[in-house]
Amino acid sequence: MHPAVLTLEQAVLRFGRQKRNGRRVVFTNGCFEILHPGHIRILEQARALGDVLVVGLNSDASVCRLKGEGKHVWPEQKRAEVLAAMESVDAVIIFDSDTPLEVIAKLLPDVLVKGDDWPIDQIVGRQEVEAAGGKVVTVPILRGYSTTQILQKMREVPQLPARNPE
Repeated sequence: MHPAVLTLEQAVLRFGRQKRNGRRVVFTNGCFEILHPGHIRILEQARALGDVLVVGLNSDASVCRLKGEGKHVWPEQKRAEVLAAMESVDAVIIFDSDTPLEVIAKLLPDVLVKGDDWPIDQIVGRQEVEAAGGKVVTVPILRGYSTTQILQKMREVPQLPARNPE
């Protein structure tokens, strides 16, 4: 596993309020089933808002509850490894709940980021972050990209006939 994939406890020890030494910690979250340009854009915009970007990643069980059984493409460890390898991402925390509220409440980031497709009053963790003096920022999403759309396009591509080995 990539060294930047942390447990919540490890992340709090490394990036908690008392350990920041003036660094601004930014948090965002998602399922990140198939990384696409929309994901990359949000992660880069989030990272630009601080010194450290921590990404909360829905576990396989969480994805199944939210999107239906068999809907995740890659297992959580592989999704976490890909995210952790990105230059803009400093740490990844896999969480098993349907929302990242526990992660946000314990980490208390300086900035909580979501795409602008989320109404500000529906962003999980907003109250906790603002109560601790942080801020919630919505960033423009890149329209036309979603995992659902990508999977749909893949299903629509005609399958080539199998080659007979000679």
